[in-house]
Amino acid sequence: MSLNGVGSFFALDVGTDALRMVELSKAGSQGWALEHFAYVPVSRQILQDSSEAGKRKLGETIKSAAEQAGIKTKKIALGLPSSKTFTTIIEIPTQDKSSMEKIIRYHEDQYIPMPIDEATVDYVILGPSPNDPQVTEVLLTSTATKYAEERMESVEAFGFDLIAAEPDAVAMSRALMPPGITDARLIIDYGEDSTDLTVVYNGAPRLVRSLPGGLSVLTRTVASSLNVKESQARQFILKFGLAQDKLDGQVFKALDQPLENFAGELTKSVNFFRAKYPNINVGGILLSGFAGVIPFLGEYIEAKTQIPCSEGLPWQMVRVTQQQQQALSQVAAEFAVVIGLAERTNSR
Repeated sequence: MSLNGVGSFFALDVGTDALRMVELSKAGSQGWALEHFAYVPVSRQILQDSSEAGKRKLGETIKSAAEQAGIKTKKIALGLPSSKTFTTIIEIPTQDKSSMEKIIRYHEDQYIPMPIDEATVDYVILGPSPNDPQVTEVLLTSTATKYAEERMESVEAFGFDLIAAEPDAVAMSRALMPPGITDARLIIDYGEDSTDLTVVYNGAPRLVRSLPGGLSVLTRTVASSLNVKESQARQFILKFGLAQDKLDGQVFKALDQPLENFAGELTKSVNFFRAKYPNINVGGILLSGFAGVIPFLGEYIEAKTQIPCSEGLPWQMVRVTQQQQQALSQVAAEFAVVIGLAERTNSR
């Protein structure tokens, strides 16, 4: 959906344990300035409650957070978690735009893993395939209509206008991809309960996978292995990570098997991309979420994949004041999705 001409809007990311809001303004030809932001921890009970009371409580929290952040606009761009969406690349014969749009709409039910009458489907025509200019690639996304409507009701009941909804993986790639990159990047977003893998090339996701398991699984594994409370295990992971000279390397040893499995999934994803696009190099891995926070995880991934790793920089195109920077210092790394949503324009 084009956002050209809609005026100011703010982006909203409803995470597993917090709400994140961002309103940006243009600053120069390519940059942005941070106008308003909010970070509000929210209990999982509220976020997972689909009852009328639950939706009302979530809506009240969103409204209150927006007011306290100084956000005046009622227009919202909303992120959709990868666990609730399906994203794929399809190929169609290159024709004029109108003809290609008809082909997509006629055949879209073949590509989504749910009945078409229960799905909300969107697409972006990416352009000629890197493998064959006679073929055009299309980014096709879908989410369950019931879920989309529940999220819409949560915000529109409080006077907000939902102008766009976009999969987290698409938004995140917009925020994290460094400018001027000519090869592909694998983005690893290590979350609380799941981990998203997205291979991005030429500004668009070409492969999206959502894996079960995130920091909560690592926490339970370490708690069981070291016989400590989960709160203590979480602290160990976030403070010492995979350091083998801390706690006698017990955290690393406890996580050896789940991390080995995770590395195998990374290799599988990269190999799948390389098989589909043999002429495109995956030149780096960008770490987001807890992947960029857990000490030495990047070094571990780099050793296993033989691909250079670096922390993703969601704020790379956004100007922030010193006061804003201080307020964001503890949570800045968690804003990749919401910044990508806020950076969305009529281009995608």
